[in-house]
Amino acid sequence: FVFAQDGYIDFMEYVAALSLVLRGKMEQKLRWYFKLYDVDGNGCIDRHELLNIIKAIRAINGGDHETSAEEFTNRVFDRIDVNGDGELSLDEFVEGARKDEEFMQVMMKSLDLSHIVAMI
Repeated sequence: FVFAQDGYIDFMEYVAALSLVLRGKMEQKLRWYFKLYDVDGNGCIDRHELLNIIKAIRAINGGDHETSAEEFTNRVFDRIDVNGDGELSLDEFVEGARKDEEFMQVMMKSLDLSHIVAMI
């Protein structure tokens, strides 16, 4: 599905996104996360965008972390930025998440709605 580019999310977009996050296949979820995280919409996620994502995820989830958000971001880019251009393409993001367990766990935690569903 595609969101309208009006800066707002309508009810049907919300329902579609919720359904995808709860029941979608892993690749569908990763593709949706990528679009969500590609803040400027240029088709790539750069270090600054990923760093902001990691900081936001950590702020929401809390907990102690062995590495700083900056160190984690650098490690992700070292592992999955295959062509070394400093940006993650959709393919690099999806393949990287599949191959890197730590990165996959962070991405999956970022939109873990199980606690919300449990309350509903």
